[in-house]
Amino acid sequence: MAGSLNKVMLIGRLGRDPEVRYTQSGQAVANLNMATDESYVKDGQKVEQTEWHRIVFWGKQAELCSNYLHKGSLIYVEGKLQTRQWQDQQGQNRYTTEIRGFILQFLESKGQSQGVAQAPQYGGQQQGNYNNRPQQPASQGPPADEDLGPAFPSEASGMDDAPF
Repeated sequence: MAGSLNKVMLIGRLGRDPEVRYTQSGQAVANLNMATDESYVKDGQKVEQTEWHRIVFWGKQAELCSNYLHKGSLIYVEGKLQTRQWQDQQGQNRYTTEIRGFILQFLESKGQSQGVAQAPQYGGQQQGNYNNRPQQPASQGPPADEDLGPAFPSEASGMDDAPF
């Protein structure tokens, strides 16, 4: 019997500063918008294509995002796809699919990107590499009874435009 795999690996730049908020229980949640781009040639013309990704980090990693990342930061993220449901202000069920980040690595040193500070060592990992995999299922997100609503404010208003 074959198993399954839900894994995402991305390298890209943030399209805006991280949005950090706290749950009722005090756990930090960071929402990131990351752009990845690629180019190819079509009919002799170079075509550039940008894809936007919604990423969520929890706990200590969320706080690190707030302290060290900003619009334009180049980062590596590893995580999994996750779909959440909530009710909007009109009582309609809404869904969003985002990346639940587990690993965060800063790919620029101080001075390579405007205002990026060099991150301190964390958990014995290489500098800038935050491999903070949850040890218990309960730490993989909000408590079951805690409704956080949309991860991005634009979702509350029903806008499906680019996240910047």
